[in-house]
Amino acid sequence: MVDKQQRSSFIRSAQVIGTLVWLLLASQTAVAREPTVLVLGDSLSAGYGIDLEQAWPTLLQQYLPAGRVINASISGETSAAGRQRLPTLLARYQPTIVILELGANDGLRGLSLEYLYDNLQAMVSLSQQRGARVLLLGMRIPPNYGRRYSEAFSACYQRLAEEKGLASVPFLLAGIAGDRDQMQADGLHPRAAAQEKIRDVVWLVLSKMLVATK
Repeated sequence: MVDKQQRSSFIRSAQVIGTLVWLLLASQTAVAREPTVLVLGDSLSAGYGIDLEQAWPTLLQQYLPAGRVINASISGETSAAGRQRLPTLLARYQPTIVILELGANDGLRGLSLEYLYDNLQAMVSLSQQRGARVLLLGMRIPPNYGRRYSEAFSACYQRLAEEKGLASVPFLLAGIAGDRDQMQADGLHPRAAAQEKIRDVVWLVLSKMLVATK
C-alpha cells in the first residue's frame, strides 16, 4: 500500500516532470518559430567595395533580433552558379525565407534571358520544395545594352513573380541607381550610405512575409 505522504510526493514529482516537459516543448516551438532568412545574391548583397558589416543583409539582422540572416552572397555570382549552390544551402540552413537577388551578372554579360529565367524559376521551386517562401528582388541593367534586351531583362522578374505568386521588390536599387552620391565610382554598386535604404526597401516586403508565416 502507498501511504498519503508517498502519494503526495509522487503527485508533486509528476507535476514537476510535466512542467519541465511543457517548458521543453514550448522552448522548442519558440526556436522553431524564429525565422531564418537566407540571402542568395551577388556583389550587390555581398558588400562589394564596402565593409561586409555595412552591407544591407548585415543591417537586416537588426530588424530580426529573434531570428537570423544568413548572407550566402558572392560577388560575381551568376544565376547558374547560384542554382548550383542552392541545394546545399537549403539543406544546411533550412531557411524560412529565401531572398533571391541574382541575375545582374547574367544581364551584364548579355546571357540568354531564357537561361536566366529558367535558373531563377528552378531556384524558386527548389526553395518552395524545402518549405521556404521566396522574396524575389528585381534587377535592371543599364540602357546601353539596348532597349529591347534591357526591358526584356527586367520583365523576367515581373513574369516570374506573377507566375509563381511571389513576394517581390520590382527594382532593388530604385531611387539609388544613377545617383552619384549613392553609387560607387563604377556606377554599378551602391555606397555604404545607401545600404540602409536598400535594407528598408527589402524589409517593407519581408516584414509582411514574416507576419504571414506565424
